[in-house]
Amino acid sequence: MTSLSTVPAILGIFGLLCAFLVYKKVKSYSPGSGSVVDIGDQIHLGAMVFMRAEYSRLAIFCLICIIGLGLSDLGWHTALAFFVGAISSATAGFIGMYSATKANVRTAVAARDNGASEALTVAFFGGSIMGLTVAAMGLLGLGILYLLYGSDPHTAHTIHGFGMGASSVALFSRVGGGIFTKSADVGADLVGKVEAGIPEDDPRNPGVIADNVGDNVGDVAGMGSDIFESYCGAMIASIAIASTMSAVTISQLADSQETLMFMPLALASAGLLCSVAGILTVKLFSTKSPEVALRIGTMGASLLFIVVSWFLITSLGGLTNLWIAVLSGAIGGIVIGLSTEYYTGGSPVRKLAASGETGPATVMIGGLALGMQSVAVPVITIAAIIFTASYFADLYGVGIAAVGMLATVGITMAIDAYGPVADNAGGIAEMSEMGKDTRDITDSLDELGNTTAAIGKGFAIGAAALAALAIISAYIETITQGDPSFALLINNPLVLMGMFLGGIFPFLVSAMTMTAVGDAAFDMIHEIRRQFKEIPGLLEGTAKPDTARCVDIATKAALNKMILPGTLAVAAPIVVGFGLGPEALGGMLGGALICCVMMALMMANAGGAWDNAKKHVEKGHHGGKGSDVHKAVVVGDTVGDPLKDTSGPSMNILINVMAIVSLVIAPLLI
Repeated sequence: MTSLSTVPAILGIFGLLCAFLVYKKVKSYSPGSGSVVDIGDQIHLGAMVFMRAEYSRLAIFCLICIIGLGLSDLGWHTALAFFVGAISSATAGFIGMYSATKANVRTAVAARDNGASEALTVAFFGGSIMGLTVAAMGLLGLGILYLLYGSDPHTAHTIHGFGMGASSVALFSRVGGGIFTKSADVGADLVGKVEAGIPEDDPRNPGVIADNVGDNVGDVAGMGSDIFESYCGAMIASIAIASTMSAVTISQLADSQETLMFMPLALASAGLLCSVAGILTVKLFSTKSPEVALRIGTMGASLLFIVVSWFLITSLGGLTNLWIAVLSGAIGGIVIGLSTEYYTGGSPVRKLAASGETGPATVMIGGLALGMQSVAVPVITIAAIIFTASYFADLYGVGIAAVGMLATVGITMAIDAYGPVADNAGGIAEMSEMGKDTRDITDSLDELGNTTAAIGKGFAIGAAALAALAIISAYIETITQGDPSFALLINNPLVLMGMFLGGIFPFLVSAMTMTAVGDAAFDMIHEIRRQFKEIPGLLEGTAKPDTARCVDIATKAALNKMILPGTLAVAAPIVVGFGLGPEALGGMLGGALICCVMMALMMANAGGAWDNAKKHVEKGHHGGKGSDVHKAVVVGDTVGDPLKDTSGPSMNILINVMAIVSLVIAPLLI
């Protein structure tokens, strides 16, 4: 086993090499000339400025955490692991965002010059860099720490710091990027589409560059950090549970404890290779319809992983029980994705669009009802995964099921990040006046991107739920190891009180993030109105807008408003754990988990449905663009934007941050 322990880190380097080669391929496509290059450069520069400002503030927060961990009884080894996790998460997000801003303009040019097939290839390759980097940085960072600490049950707790570092960066990146992108999007849509009656991404709109910048910093960098922390959290939790298992339980699952501790990394390594195969498959089928190509690539990678995982588990000395747990996670991820696709891209969306004929009120009612209904299938699926995995492989099975769901994160993240690249390409095509034929191609890619992004959000929520549950299980096992009498009983007042306290946080954080978007959008709307009023010839197209001012408004709002939610998520477990004890903290984690999952699913699916209902009307249905129905569904989309891209996604990271912080401080609570 010792010789195999180096494989994850080696494959992490291999994954980064693949990402670099894909990036070189993207760069080989033409970036166009003239106004196309200028617009692309504005988007790239705006994204870079925001990321530098965000990471500067993140560095201060991380430095405080590193010093705190180092000076505590957890020691400087845990602080080092935190640093590695934070750097890995930030690097994955930065590389993904940087490459996406290079791929968007090339996608637009490819659509104009060579058609839909090449445009799909460029957009998907742009997203693939993000996917491969997330998987590679996770394997490289955790692989190195496993070699140093993870293989020994007595020092394995050190790598928990990696998860805390990754989760902290992910929360700030997701919340900050989400506030930026949605404040710009809401402002640009309400003033541009509804008030001024100009098309989406019209170059006369001062907020359109900020909107396109937001797609990259929120939906690419933010989403990448989100998936990264769930991906690593699932592996860390599985290792933690394995390190505390009894000899009897170990004998029922594998030939040794070392096998169980290494298994998550081994499965993730196989998943990376399957993801590479899936990415190549999408390229192979890109001459067919984009939907077919993406579906074949995703499903193909998952099915290949299911087969490979059986051979891997048995060859490493694991029993079939482990494979069944992995299988439940992999299949569960597919079911959640298909359910999300139905509610955000199927017949419910067409019905929601039709409700716009009676005004925005019925659009709002229909979207909320749809979002609530959409919670049922994913939650039942998560429950089925938990039952199956724990029945066959105890608590360890829950962690390994989460690894099974996330192992092919390379292709899953690629398909999710493809959406914002395609969306940006449409904006660039509109702003540079490439013509209707080009815009039709980018619109079709963008519409599919909305669905793939919605599927990605559903997948991310399911994965975060399982990863958080696995981390909570590891927390319980860690406390129990030091205090055998520890138990989370619902008739214990401390546990019950903790559950109610935990249920508060999803509502508070959702309120904070939605208020932040609303406040920033308020400033954005006033600025756009001012420019339309005070800049002579702007609406006539004879003058240029001050786009930098709108980018500045969104940047300041995101940086200022992301601090409180992030601090709350990190501080709450520490305050409750040391103030009320490990029972109350365990109850708080359970309450937060349930509420976070429910709210995240409802908000993500309702927002995705409102978005695609708008797209459905804009294709000419129910009166098309400019009609009263169109205005009604734009209102729905405006409300749905902060739900699906800011508040909803922050739920995933919120519960994982609270869980991993609890796991890190668990030895201090015994």
